[in-house]
Amino acid sequence: MSQDFDDYDDDGGGFDVDDWSRLTPFIGAVATLEDVQAHRAIFALADTDDAKPIEMDLPQPLIWWEDDGEQAAVAVQAETHIGSDGETMEVLGLVLPDGSGAVALMDDVDLVDDTDPTWRDLVANAVIGADDED
Repeated sequence: MSQDFDDYDDDGGGFDVDDWSRLTPFIGAVATLEDVQAHRAIFALADTDDAKPIEMDLPQPLIWWEDDGEQAAVAVQAETHIGSDGETMEVLGLVLPDGSGAVALMDDVDLVDDTDPTWRDLVANAVIGADDED
């Protein structure tokens, strides 16, 4: 799932290796559709039970393992939900270097710190790639 946050910030809401920590996290509550529409949160899940925020330091750099390979991101939202199958899902709202938003399961990410060389390279390559598109 991806959402464009171009009007989230003057710079599109993106980040580089030096300014990721300025991203505003959504903490202390489970997000609603109104939070997403107001660009305070990345996602709001419906049709789940026992939704709660996950206690973790946010924003949090991470490497997201998706179908196209690894991608640098920063988690700005973290919630746990019980799905219709009774399984617990730990869901993260991510901001990508280009400022777009994405949703990932905790199982699909590696939490890192901003000194991680792989994360730094992925961010730098994403920022360079975005510059090439302009």
